[in-house]
Amino acid sequence: MLRKLYDWTMGLASGPRAPWALGSVSFIESSVFPIPPDALLIPMVIAKREKAWLYAAICTAASVLGGLLGYIIGAFLFDQLAQPILSFYGYADKFASFTERYNEWGVWIVLIAGLTPFPYKVITIASGATGLAMPVFLVASVIARGIRFFAVAALLYWLGPPIRDFIEKRLGLVFTVSLIVLIGGFVVAKYLVPH
Repeated sequence: MLRKLYDWTMGLASGPRAPWALGSVSFIESSVFPIPPDALLIPMVIAKREKAWLYAAICTAASVLGGLLGYIIGAFLFDQLAQPILSFYGYADKFASFTERYNEWGVWIVLIAGLTPFPYKVITIASGATGLAMPVFLVASVIARGIRFFAVAALLYWLGPPIRDFIEKRLGLVFTVSLIVLIGGFVVAKYLVPH
């Protein structure tokens, strides 16, 4: 089953609509969607190494634009949209105490969340809801998301074929580790990050 899923993803990653899919996933992940764009970025770079920088740029730009949507949701549609999203991720009850300290550390929070598996959409919504200055939010988002996606693309570009061989030979292990990292990000966000 994993092999079929991997082959399907690699086929999608090398297809003509792959950049649109990557941009779409990157955009909605920054405001509502739980799956990180790395799920498409990684196979796309593996499939077409020569486009690594383009794919990283698409991820970065779409993610920042999606983050802006999250910011707008937090600023103008908190009760209608942000509250249900925060409830889904387990942050609704803790949000009031979180907002008190948010603007003091906002730029660092955006930078750290943009680089890690922490659910970035929580930060984009919180930035809008707490009134973090939009220029500060945008600059921190561009830096953090750019570093994250360009670092992934660079590693895959430079290591290329050996990485693809490793993934294809140890598909079960790679899938398991990726799943643990994804779940770990949500666990850290819910239980270990001070609220």
